Amino acid sequence: QVQLVESGGGLVQAGGSLRLSCTTSGIIFRFNDMGWYRQAPGKQREYVASITSGGITNYVDPVRGRFTISRDNAKNTVYLQMNSLKPEDTAVYYCNARHIRLPTGAPGYWGQGTQVTVSS
Repeated sequence: QVQLVESGGGLVQAGGSLRLSCTTSGIIFRFNDMGWYRQAPGKQREYVASITSGGITNYVDPVRGRFTISRDNAKNTVYLQMNSLKPEDTAVYYCNARHIRLPTGAPGYWGQGTQVTVSS
Protein backbone atom coordinates (compact mmCIF):
# COMPACT_ATOMS: atom_id res chain seq x y z
CA GLN A 1 0.00 0.00 0.00
CA VAL A 2 1.33 3.38 -1.07
CA GLN A 3 0.74 6.26 1.34
CA LEU A 4 1.76 9.90 1.22
CA VAL A 5 0.74 11.89 4.31
CA GLU A 6 1.14 15.67 4.46
CA SER A 7 1.33 17.60 7.71
CA GLY A 8 2.34 21.01 9.01
CA GLY A 9 -0.39 23.18 7.55
CA GLY A 10 -2.23 25.77 9.57
CA LEU A 11 -3.26 29.40 9.92
CA VAL A 12 -0.57 32.09 9.85
CA GLN A 13 -0.43 35.82 9.34
CA ALA A 14 1.11 37.35 6.23
CA GLY A 15 4.88 37.35 6.53
CA GLY A 16 4.91 34.24 8.68
CA SER A 17 6.39 30.80 8.04
CA LEU A 18 5.28 27.19 7.92
CA ARG A 19 7.13 23.95 7.29
CA LEU A 20 5.18 21.22 5.52
CA SER A 21 6.18 17.57 5.69
CA CYS A 22 5.21 14.64 3.50
CA THR A 23 6.00 11.20 4.87
CA THR A 24 5.83 8.28 2.47
CA SER A 25 5.46 4.53 2.70
CA GLY A 26 5.04 1.76 0.17
CA ILE A 27 7.51 3.32 -2.27
CA ILE A 28 11.27 3.19 -2.64
CA PHE A 29 11.66 6.84 -1.74
CA ARG A 30 15.16 7.37 -3.14
CA PHE A 31 13.94 6.28 -6.59
CA ASN A 32 11.17 8.91 -6.70
CA ASP A 33 11.09 12.51 -7.81
CA MET A 34 9.00 14.47 -5.29
CA GLY A 35 6.84 17.54 -5.74
CA TRP A 36 4.54 19.94 -3.97
CA TYR A 37 1.35 21.23 -5.58
CA ARG A 38 -1.44 23.45 -4.28
CA GLN A 39 -5.08 24.12 -5.02
CA ALA A 40 -6.89 27.28 -4.00
CA PRO A 41 -10.71 27.47 -3.91
CA GLY A 42 -12.15 27.70 -7.40
CA LYS A 43 -8.78 27.17 -9.06
CA GLN A 44 -6.93 24.32 -10.73
CA ARG A 45 -4.25 22.41 -8.88
CA GLU A 46 -0.90 24.04 -9.65
CA TYR A 47 2.74 23.04 -9.42
CA VAL A 48 4.74 24.69 -6.63
CA ALA A 49 8.13 23.00 -6.27
CA SER A 50 9.94 19.76 -6.98
CA ILE A 51 13.08 17.89 -6.06
CA THR A 52 14.46 15.02 -8.10
CA SER A 53 15.83 11.78 -6.75
CA GLY A 54 19.26 13.34 -7.29
CA GLY A 55 18.44 16.50 -5.32
CA ILE A 56 17.83 18.97 -8.16
CA THR A 57 15.20 21.55 -7.17
CA ASN A 58 12.79 23.71 -9.15
CA TYR A 59 10.18 26.29 -8.17
CA VAL A 60 7.29 28.12 -9.71
CA ASP A 61 8.08 31.83 -10.06
CA PRO A 62 5.63 33.14 -7.41
CA VAL A 63 7.36 31.16 -4.63
CA ARG A 64 10.96 31.35 -5.81
CA GLY A 65 13.15 32.82 -3.08
CA ARG A 66 10.50 32.28 -0.40
CA PHE A 67 9.96 28.50 -0.42
CA THR A 68 12.58 25.76 -0.10
CA ILE A 69 11.98 22.11 -0.94
CA SER A 70 14.23 19.45 0.57
CA ARG A 71 14.25 15.71 1.15
CA ASP A 72 15.57 13.31 3.77
CA ASN A 73 15.97 9.89 2.19
CA ALA A 74 16.67 8.25 5.55
CA LYS A 75 13.22 9.39 6.76
CA ASN A 76 11.38 8.88 3.44
CA THR A 77 10.20 12.47 3.82
CA VAL A 78 10.04 15.58 1.65
CA TYR A 79 9.67 19.06 3.17
CA LEU A 80 8.49 22.47 2.01
CA GLN A 81 9.78 25.38 4.07
CA MET A 82 7.54 28.38 3.37
CA ASN A 83 8.73 31.83 4.45
CA SER A 84 7.34 35.32 3.89
CA LEU A 85 3.89 33.85 3.32
CA LYS A 86 1.31 35.87 1.40
CA PRO A 87 -2.49 35.60 1.36
CA GLU A 88 -2.28 34.30 -2.22
CA ASP A 89 -0.39 31.27 -0.87
CA THR A 90 -3.63 30.11 0.78
CA ALA A 91 -4.47 26.67 -0.60
CA VAL A 92 -4.54 22.97 0.10
CA TYR A 93 -1.00 21.71 -0.42
CA TYR A 94 -0.47 18.24 -1.87
CA CYS A 95 2.57 15.99 -2.02
CA ASN A 96 3.34 13.98 -5.17
CA ALA A 97 5.71 11.09 -5.83
CA ARG A 98 6.79 9.91 -9.28
CA HIS A 99 9.16 7.02 -9.79
CA ILE A 100 12.11 8.01 -11.95
CA ARG A 101 11.12 5.35 -14.52
CA LEU A 102 7.46 6.42 -14.67
CA PRO A 103 6.54 7.63 -18.17
CA THR A 104 6.26 11.39 -18.59
CA GLY A 105 2.66 12.47 -18.02
CA ALA A 106 1.74 9.62 -15.70
CA PRO A 107 0.25 11.02 -12.46
CA GLY A 108 2.23 9.14 -9.82
CA TYR A 109 0.92 9.12 -6.24
CA TRP A 110 -0.79 11.89 -4.24
CA GLY A 111 -1.29 12.62 -0.59
CA GLN A 112 -4.55 13.81 0.95
CA GLY A 113 -3.44 17.42 1.32
CA THR A 114 -2.89 19.86 4.16
CA GLN A 115 -4.59 23.25 4.47
CA VAL A 116 -2.49 26.41 4.54
CA THR A 117 -4.31 29.65 5.31
CA VAL A 118 -2.52 33.01 5.30
CA SER A 119 -4.40 35.96 6.76
CA SER A 120 -3.80 39.56 5.74
